[in-house]
Amino acid sequence: MLENERYGEAMDLLRFLLQCQGQDQRHYDEWQALLEWLEAAFPQYNRDNNGEAADGEPWEADEEEPDEDEMKRKNVQAKLAEDRLYADKLLQTAMQEPLGEQNLLALEQLSYLEGAEIDESLVTWLQSKPLHPLLQFRVLQALRKRGMQGNIELIRGQERARIDIESVPLSPDEFPPQIGLITERVAGQTEVQEPTLYYFAQELWTQFIMAIYGTDDYFSIVDENDETIDIWAASLHQVVSESLTGSRSDEEIRYMYGVTDTMRFRFEQAYRTMKQFVAAGTNG
Repeated sequence: MLENERYGEAMDLLRFLLQCQGQDQRHYDEWQALLEWLEAAFPQYNRDNNGEAADGEPWEADEEEPDEDEMKRKNVQAKLAEDRLYADKLLQTAMQEPLGEQNLLALEQLSYLEGAEIDESLVTWLQSKPLHPLLQFRVLQALRKRGMQGNIELIRGQERARIDIESVPLSPDEFPPQIGLITERVAGQTEVQEPTLYYFAQELWTQFIMAIYGTDDYFSIVDENDETIDIWAASLHQVVSESLTGSRSDEEIRYMYGVTDTMRFRFEQAYRTMKQFVAAGTNG
């Protein structure tokens, strides 16, 4: 959230976590300290649970705010006017290693520049380098924002995928509705008794879906087979539960989601795929 300047959402998350019970005290201390820092550093994003700003005034709707996208575009265009090599420098920054936050920031700025040569450079980078799947998706998003059309082929995980650039989602709500069925299933099992687990399941699922976009796993979920939904929901619950508690009791979780013995092999496959993603890191 911080990398993508979602400061208001980050504050809301921290307030939510501070209300949850049963966590180690040091976690609450860390969350409180981070919340206080965010409130001080970004007061314009600070709003309480009643939708009010820190000064007690009603929080203005997004449409009443200045057009942030247009402001970013003008800022990048101004830098380009000052430095004709600015686009080349952004490309170098986007592709430099080790990969991290600077790559994402450079990609975002490239979204606001014109020129087919930028598209060509980004596509070549995608097709020639073994990038983290999540970073690949960020590049695909940048290409769509830039207005590129058509399809490109690249290796996603262990398979070759053909991606229609114009269909790449720019936000979670642009994914097919079937994608949300997974977290709905998890919500039914955790939202009341384990709200912390549910929140982290939502966040992990968003990251994971971006990482597998365009793969066989992704399309199997979009096909909305009931068994497939149950399997991925159970796998998501299992992975997040392990991350939070360090323990594994997959038999109980499989029972909760109706994953029968005949479905267990597919469950183990989905579980391993998600575990590999987590092990590789979700900040690519």
